[in-house]
Amino acid sequence: MTDTLPKSVVDTEPAPAPGLKRSIGVVGGTLLTLSCVTPASTLFVIVPDLFSSLGTATALCLVIGALLCIPVAFCYSELGTLIPSAGGEYAIVSTLAGRLAGWLAFVMSLLVVMIVPPVIAMGTADYLAPVVHLDPSWTGAGVMIAATLAGLLDLRANAWITGIFLVLEVVAAGVVAMLGFTHSHRGLGSLGSLQIAGEHAHVNPVTAMMVLSGLAIALFATQGFSTAVYLSEELENPRRNVARTVLATLAISSVVILVPVVAITLGAGDLKALTGGDISSMVIAWSNSSVGTFVSLCVALAIINAGIVMVIQNSRVLFASARDKAWPAPVNNALSRLGRFGSPWVATLVVGVPGAFLCFVDLDTLYGVTGVAVTGLYLLVAVAALLARRGAHGGRRAWRMPLWPAMPVLLIAVLVYILVEQDPSYLWWTGGITAVATLYWAFYLRPRRETRWLVSLPEDVQLADEAAA
Repeated sequence: MTDTLPKSVVDTEPAPAPGLKRSIGVVGGTLLTLSCVTPASTLFVIVPDLFSSLGTATALCLVIGALLCIPVAFCYSELGTLIPSAGGEYAIVSTLAGRLAGWLAFVMSLLVVMIVPPVIAMGTADYLAPVVHLDPSWTGAGVMIAATLAGLLDLRANAWITGIFLVLEVVAAGVVAMLGFTHSHRGLGSLGSLQIAGEHAHVNPVTAMMVLSGLAIALFATQGFSTAVYLSEELENPRRNVARTVLATLAISSVVILVPVVAITLGAGDLKALTGGDISSMVIAWSNSSVGTFVSLCVALAIINAGIVMVIQNSRVLFASARDKAWPAPVNNALSRLGRFGSPWVATLVVGVPGAFLCFVDLDTLYGVTGVAVTGLYLLVAVAALLARRGAHGGRRAWRMPLWPAMPVLLIAVLVYILVEQDPSYLWWTGGITAVATLYWAFYLRPRRETRWLVSLPEDVQLADEAAA
C-alpha cells in the first residue's frame, strides 16, 4: 500500500506490523468468547440490578433480550464471515456503509470495550466477602491489572486458562439453578406476574415501559458473542468458524444465564428478597455458608476470567485501528507492536490500565452509557447487514443469514425504539462523546483520507478472495 502514499507519509509511517497468528479453532474460540460473555458474572453482577428494577419480570426481560440477540447474532455471523477483521464492527461498517459510519462504530465499540471490563471487575469484592472484605473499586482495579498482565500472553495459553475458569463459573451457575428449583416458593406463573417490591411491604406492578427500558441492559448481558468477530484474525478458517462460534456462544450463554434467573425467581423467599437481588444470601439460605462461599469464589474467578478475555478482545480493536492508521504516526506505530507472545502488548496496556482507573467512576453511569453504546453499535451493524449483499459483496463467500432483509429491518426498528426509551442523561453522555469523535473525523481523518483510516482485511483473507475470484 505504501506505493500509493506520499513520500512524507512513507518516511514517517512504520513498516506493516506482523499479522496476528491463526492459532485457535471453534472450540478455543467459543471458550474465549463465552468467557467474554461471562454468563456467571452477568448472572451475579448485572442481573441483580435487573431484579431491583424489574422484580419477577427480570426473566421476561432477559428472554426478550435473548430473542432480540438472535437477529443480531445472524448479522454478526454473516458480516463476520464476509469481513473477518480484528477491527470487528468498525471494519465491517466501514467496508459496507462508509468510512464515517465505520468511525462512529469504532467509537461505540471503544466505549463498550473500555467500560465493560471495569464494570464487571468491580463486582469481585462482593464475591470475595466470605473470605476477605475488600474495597470494590480497589479490588476492581487490581483485577484489571491482573487481566492486563494475562492479556500479554499467547492467545492459545489464554484459551486454556479461560476454559478452566469458565468450567468453574458454569458449575456455580448450575449450583444456583439447582438450589433455586429445589426451594421453589412460587409456581411458573409468577414469571408472568410482573411485580416488584415497594415500600412498606407494598407490591408494585412492573409496566411494559419498565421492561423496555431494561432491554438495553438485557442486550448488554449477552453482548459478548461479538468477541468471535474480534478474534476472527486468529481463528482458523474464519469464513466458516466465525458464524459457528457466534451462534454457539449465544445459545450456551443464554441458557447459562436464563435457567438460574428462572430458578432464583421461583426460589426467592419473598418478593422483597428477590427485589433486593442478593443472590449470595439466597444461596446461603437455601444451603449453608460453605456452599455460599464456594459459589462466591467461583464467581470471583469468573469475573477475573471475563477481565482477561475482554482485555484480549479490546486490545485487538486498538491494534486493528492502528494498522488501519486511525491515529498520528507515532501512535499507530506503538499500538501495532506485537510482543514476544504474538500479542499487541502496547494496545493491551492502553486498554487495561485506564480500565483500572474507571473502577473509581460511578457504576450507574457506566451501566447507562454502556447500554446506550451497545444499542447504538448493534444499530450500525444492522444497517451494515442491509448493505451486505449489494455489489461485489453479494458474490463473496460468506455465511448468509435466513430471512434477509426482514431480520435487520426488524432489528433496526426495535433498537431505535429502545434508544428512545433510555435515560436522557446517558444519551447526552454518549452523544457528547460521539460528537467529539465526529470532530476528530472532520478535522483530522477526513482531510487525510488518502493516508488515514484505511480499513483493510488481513492479507491471507484478501489472497483467498482473489484466488476464489
